[in-house]
Amino acid sequence: MIVAFSVAPSGEPSDPSLRAEGRPSDASVHDAVAAAVKVVRESGLPNRTSSMFTEIEGEWDEVMDVVKRATAEVGRFGSRVALVLKADIRPGFSGELDGKLERLEKAIGETPGA
Repeated sequence: MIVAFSVAPSGEPSDPSLRAEGRPSDASVHDAVAAAVKVVRESGLPNRTSSMFTEIEGEWDEVMDVVKRATAEVGRFGSRVALVLKADIRPGFSGELDGKLERLEKAIGETPGA
């Protein structure tokens, strides 16, 4: 399966070490997102991060475990976490993180008038 997910904290950090004096309440979430992406990358599962989502490929239990751990990591940066998740569940297929894009690029190259 492939899961595309996005996590973002809101509110004051739940981790006291992240409550910096003078930190604006509308601060960028890049540090929290970096912490989540680090969890994903350290999982060893195929993954890709874009400006809006992180995609990860693997079996149901292993992918959901990584999403859960990444979400928990983001939870340190706020009192609340928003999680958006989309899954493509296709048993018996692997390598689709790249395979889908390769088929798309091939189809674009075969488009008449391109």
